[in-house]
Amino acid sequence: MWLKDVFGASKPVIAMIHFSALPGAPFYSQSLQKTLERAVIDAKALQKSGVDGVLFSNEGDRPYSLNVGPETVASMASLVTRVSKEISVPFGVDVLWDPYATFAVAKATGATFARTLLIGAFSSDIGFIDVKCPEILRYVKKIGAEDVKRFVYLNPEFGSTLGNRTIEQAAKTVQFMDIAHVLCISGPATGLPITVEELKDAKKGAPELPVFINTGAKKTNIPELLPHADGVIVGTSLKKDGLTWNPVEEKRVVEFMEVVEKYR
Repeated sequence: MWLKDVFGASKPVIAMIHFSALPGAPFYSQSLQKTLERAVIDAKALQKSGVDGVLFSNEGDRPYSLNVGPETVASMASLVTRVSKEISVPFGVDVLWDPYATFAVAKATGATFARTLLIGAFSSDIGFIDVKCPEILRYVKKIGAEDVKRFVYLNPEFGSTLGNRTIEQAAKTVQFMDIAHVLCISGPATGLPITVEELKDAKKGAPELPVFINTGAKKTNIPELLPHADGVIVGTSLKKDGLTWNPVEEKRVVEFMEVVEKYR
């Protein structure tokens, strides 16, 4: 029920606001002012088209770091603070792929939720990922960020788990240890879809937790996926020509929301 209280809708649609590469990242090439202007335009288009929330991420900072520098934290905090003033829908933060930075920025900016890595060890295309959940949650307590809802990647993009535990088994652990408020199910990469079976497995393992479609949602596959999910995070398919790095296209957002309304 808290999802509806926070987002004002059952099965909320949370749309991505992807920042261009920030200072310190390999592909940083434009001023923060230009990044800000683009993000404000995207945010207003998303809100106007009826999404229930937005999620800010430093998507342009590829390849992503597990330990970002102070320049990334400062840039994210500044941008999120300034863009969020232009909208009224709830917002979240994801500093890829640094859980500490994510919660720090979320707390500093007044974010409602944070999406991040909190469980598992993974072999990824850009290196080994070892998520130290106990230390991270103690940090969350230390900075007083317990009120920030934790949207947790059950399976991150660009990587696979080390070991043989299933999505269902991982979901059971998360629920038992009260690690997450929402489970996020991802495809193999940004913009690539998940399966109905993955959603069902997560829900079977953690029936008390909301399960979200985290990647690959489109107006063409949402009728198949959304009946088995409690919400959706969507980015790429709402962009011009369906390309991650392009601006939000309002027409695409409206069409996506029209389909969603039939299944919630």
